[in-house]
Amino acid sequence: MKIVVGIATAGRASVLAEILRDLMRQTRQPDEVVVCAPSEEDMLGAAEALPGVHLITGPRGLTRQRNAIIAAVPDADVVMFFDDDFLADPHYLQAVEAHMAANDRTVVVTGAVLADGIKGPGLGVAEGRAILAARAQEGGPSAPEPVFTGYGCNMALRLAPMRAFDLWFDERLPLYGWQEDVDLSRRLAAHGDVRLLPDARGVHLGVKRGRSSGIKLGYSQVANPLYIAAKGEGYPRTRAWEHIMRNLLSNVAKALRPEPYIDRRGRLAGNMLAFFDLVRGRMTPERAATL
Repeated sequence: MKIVVGIATAGRASVLAEILRDLMRQTRQPDEVVVCAPSEEDMLGAAEALPGVHLITGPRGLTRQRNAIIAAVPDADVVMFFDDDFLADPHYLQAVEAHMAANDRTVVVTGAVLADGIKGPGLGVAEGRAILAARAQEGGPSAPEPVFTGYGCNMALRLAPMRAFDLWFDERLPLYGWQEDVDLSRRLAAHGDVRLLPDARGVHLGVKRGRSSGIKLGYSQVANPLYIAAKGEGYPRTRAWEHIMRNLLSNVAKALRPEPYIDRRGRLAGNMLAFFDLVRGRMTPERAATL
């Protein structure tokens, strides 16, 4: 089984280098590592951090960059997408390979996130490594669990069904993507199983550099779920609206006293603009990129 690690990145060269160095700790080494960024500047230090890494440039945008990675590895069996700020336990790829080899119906695997810095101010690399070390000896092997979607920060895709049914990340979801993992997971779920693999552990640092502005993200929080649900490919409208309302209420509640690391007012403005466009019948996911 040829397993390729793919990392889409932008604006985080120093963190990317640390993540690449960390990959050398994997007990099952990836057969290839491919990094895609909008410019060579975004990948400074990558070649030194991981000799042999394949560096490519492509149009800015998470979905476009991930599609470029898939296109660059036509002989791969599995692409393991890690965010450029995701630290994987040393046995992560070993667990993915064992599961994929034994379960040919599994099309998407996502791991257990021990800590997610995206929900707070973010975690440093040293903090992430300490969390992994502290949790390394916990429990024995755990059974895979069915899940609705993979989590984009650590998501392995079996490429055979993607090639057979011409499935790609939807490039109409611009910039940060926002729900691109749900969209592709649900389309792949029509051809197999989506599984959470508890033995594949990691820490998502949630680095704030390189993320979309508040207003752009706020627009996507409304536009993207409704767009994905409208495609009718396994993402119910009820789930889309639950996701939208949860983010909207959070932005409203925290707009007066926002966290210093989140642009709540920008997100709320983006939410309102998306609803305004929805009423006028002109809401599209691409509009977020123009704000």
